[in-house]
Amino acid sequence: MLRSLSGLTTRGRCLLAAGVAAAVCAVVLNERDLLRVAVFVIGLPLLVVVFIAASRVRIGASRRLLPDRVAAGSAGEVELALWRNGKLPAGEVLLEDGVPYALGSRPRFVVERLPQGRAIALRYPIQPMLRGIQQVGPLRATLTDPFGLCEFERELFGHSKLVVVPRVVSLWGLPTGAGVGAGDDGSVRLHAGQGETDVIVRHYRQGDDLRKVHWRSTARRDEIMVRVEERPWRGGITVLLDHRAAAHHGTGPAASLEWAVSFAASVCLHVRRSGHRVRLVTEHGKVLADSPGYGGEGSSSNADNVLLDALAALQPAHQRDLTTGHDPAEGQELIAILGTVSNEAVHELARFRARGTRSLAVLLDTPAFAGGVSAPDKRAAATEESAALLRAAGWGVVIADPVTPMTQVWAELCRAAAGRGALLGGAR
Repeated sequence: MLRSLSGLTTRGRCLLAAGVAAAVCAVVLNERDLLRVAVFVIGLPLLVVVFIAASRVRIGASRRLLPDRVAAGSAGEVELALWRNGKLPAGEVLLEDGVPYALGSRPRFVVERLPQGRAIALRYPIQPMLRGIQQVGPLRATLTDPFGLCEFERELFGHSKLVVVPRVVSLWGLPTGAGVGAGDDGSVRLHAGQGETDVIVRHYRQGDDLRKVHWRSTARRDEIMVRVEERPWRGGITVLLDHRAAAHHGTGPAASLEWAVSFAASVCLHVRRSGHRVRLVTEHGKVLADSPGYGGEGSSSNADNVLLDALAALQPAHQRDLTTGHDPAEGQELIAILGTVSNEAVHELARFRARGTRSLAVLLDTPAFAGGVSAPDKRAAATEESAALLRAAGWGVVIADPVTPMTQVWAELCRAAAGRGALLGGAR
């Protein structure tokens, strides 16, 4: 009863105040007819309060996301089911579902007559433009009586999780002569044997352990060389995604980071669906997903969902520079998707990669994603310098800008692979 009194609307409170004022005037003026009117005016909102308290209306709701995993830029739908149980009919019901700004406008529904014991379905569209884990809800209802004198709010349903995965583009072809595979022989083996170690050497530095001196390289180069690491060759391919905030430009769906995430998702799914094992790592070597290959093109799997979910939840890193300290691919072939990188970061990547191991890079012309000019002759000097350093280290490099389709970037990357110009599997 007290809860219902607190739910009086402005109309109900004004009517109650007018009744009290009329009653006072009727007593002062000794007007019985005015007193009768005052009693009716006071009694009407009180009777409505009693009606609301006695009706015992129970409203329930459910929410279903169709689907619960949607790609950025694609359309989805939310289905609401609403029902009631009670002794007396309910008045008008105003529904409002909590929808984040990134998913569109907040939907509102007005249900004038809610049937008893039977659910009604309500639907509204959503179109997320940015990847991420979004929370839809809560669903709130505002109930009013037929006279509009009393209303109260209820939370009918909590939150539902919507996973907005990156946009995936269909790619064609694979780098020719790649040793790509889940432990299998590629079309061209870049190593002498399955069990042969892959030795990476560098110049001797003061303080290095003399037991790590590689005497064969020392004799060949006539200077002291030491082993960096010895690791058996492993099949498959590693995709490195540079997601540092300082390495990217632009905001919203057109940001260079979103392009990089979408391209990484497209490459991983394409290579995996071609039957090859794929590792997705960050610029610091953290493994986001490690998926074996399979041959069913176009089919969905839990491994695809794990990879896409990891990219959906990925947030920009706050590290200023790229410092791996080891080979991020761990002996596998590497495709690095990089933002703006310093010369030190390029040397950090290149020094742990043997020249005999396939290393490819997609360098983003990040100023162009912030509204700059994307013409080849207007590219940032830092991007061109990084590309030159990587090519000098034996990498295949492609520079990407926002106007070049991802399919074209992938085709150019395949042609740049180890200086070969053909594609496996053809092109569109």
